Amino acid sequence: MSHSLIISGGTVVDGTGAESKKADVAVDDGRITSIGDLSQETADQTIDATGKLVTPGFVDLHTHLDAQIGWDPEMKPSSYHGVTTALIGNCGVTFAPCGSENRRYLAELMEAVEDIAANAIMDGLPWNWTSFGEYLDTVQTLNPALNVVGMCGHSAIRFEAMGDKSCDEGVQATEEELDRIVELVKESVEGGAVGFSTSRFLGHRVPDGRLTPGTWADARETSAIQRAVVEAGGRGGLFQVAPDMQSRSKIEREMFETGAELGCQVLFSGGTGPQGDGGVSYWQEFLGRNNEAGRRITSICHTRPSGSFFGLAQQAFLRTEGWRELMKLPTIKDRVDALKDPATRKKLVDEAKEAGGFGRVASILHPMGTDEYPDFDLNNERNLQKIADDLGQDPVDVYVDRLIASEGKEFWNLWAFGGALQNQWNYMRLPHVVPMLGDAGAHVGQFTDADSPTFLLGELTRDRNVYSLPEAVYRITGKSAEVLGLKKRGNLKEGWHADINVIDYENLKSCHPEYVRDFPHNGGRIVTKSEGYDATIVAGQVVIQDGQYTGNRPGEVIRDFIRN
Repeated sequence: MSHSLIISGGTVVDGTGAESKKADVAVDDGRITSIGDLSQETADQTIDATGKLVTPGFVDLHTHLDAQIGWDPEMKPSSYHGVTTALIGNCGVTFAPCGSENRRYLAELMEAVEDIAANAIMDGLPWNWTSFGEYLDTVQTLNPALNVVGMCGHSAIRFEAMGDKSCDEGVQATEEELDRIVELVKESVEGGAVGFSTSRFLGHRVPDGRLTPGTWADARETSAIQRAVVEAGGRGGLFQVAPDMQSRSKIEREMFETGAELGCQVLFSGGTGPQGDGGVSYWQEFLGRNNEAGRRITSICHTRPSGSFFGLAQQAFLRTEGWRELMKLPTIKDRVDALKDPATRKKLVDEAKEAGGFGRVASILHPMGTDEYPDFDLNNERNLQKIADDLGQDPVDVYVDRLIASEGKEFWNLWAFGGALQNQWNYMRLPHVVPMLGDAGAHVGQFTDADSPTFLLGELTRDRNVYSLPEAVYRITGKSAEVLGLKKRGNLKEGWHADINVIDYENLKSCHPEYVRDFPHNGGRIVTKSEGYDATIVAGQVVIQDGQYTGNRPGEVIRDFIRN
């Protein structure tokens, strides 16, 4: 028998959590047609996977590629890291539904929250939609390389229904406005949205400094939205939250439970702190109790310490007048050359020290080094303060010396989230936690976590045994697909969609972050590539082979989900 594609000789990790096995995989018409010994069968194309892993494509539950897909249908850098399906529309930040008069507002909101220039968004998207369903139609016409699942967002819907006051603390929707919010949610879900997203995080602000629409929505509004998601799409419809666990943790937990009781699949961004077990035992009880009772609540989390990258690319951390002028120079080389001038260096160092230097941040700022691959310092042995103490120098001097020595190429990783490593690893082991918060398309000039799956499989699973390999693959394939309600995706099974990775597991690595200018208007961003993905396959077509794009863009905007 002849097939379109055979992946031969690989070790199949099927995404169910089952142990791996040696098998060949055949693909025809975008589906897996056979798994087993296919040595006597032929194919138009064969990929030799001897000594390699064959896994389902990864499902990233947290991206912000809603705008970028307009000018980058290859969906980089997610596609560099084995992702074959991306969930967009997280944190309430979406571009639909949207009347023509509100387009600029939503672009500026995205710039303020997620660091993509509003002008790039305005010019990079066709803006030929009003409804969410029409937005999804447009995304499909862009022929994305990866599959796309979309959520409608609180910011767009609440602003459409309430206007400018939607951001005001203490202002709740009138009955008429709430009816309009519910109507827009239902229209969006009926038009293909997998569900609804909201941000209540107190760091997400609009350009005038207020918090994003939806931040202050009361339980009357959020429960009405949750009910609308289920009424329009069925039980299991997604309700995604970037929560405020610092000042409203009890309210947030009640919102999770209410949504799950109404029939939503609740998905929230979580993590741990440094005190005690970081909350792991509490979340173990909360998630376990609710899911055992049939209330579907799932958390996602960072796989590695994250928060921001500092250096000479776009953010220097030090923000005195002299440093601001330095960062206005057009290129990294220009900035390095300026630092090499003794008088300029002295002025900048003196200014920084007078302003307080790095303060406590020096103890959570870790250099990624300049070796062939980044140093993630997972033994927590090197931070700026410790390096400075060992050298008997001020952290500012160490920082500047290293920027010069690296010709401005070294990044410093701020461990703002996930820095309590053992706590974080224990949290991500909880059964209802998915270790995937890639954030691709967001914070583009500040940092990138889009290499999350690569880091998870390489650094955490292969090198540190945080998970077994079958469990790690399951979390970011079968488990993630289950959260979304994807049909016949997330596992390697006969008859299922052929979204597949072939991975050189022993050599799987994240590369150093790079600063590139490939956005509209010469906009810059940080991109992290990978090594070790021999092939990423979407709908049976090889999208990336050995790190190079093939030109195939078979991605599908998925609009039909398992609901029960």
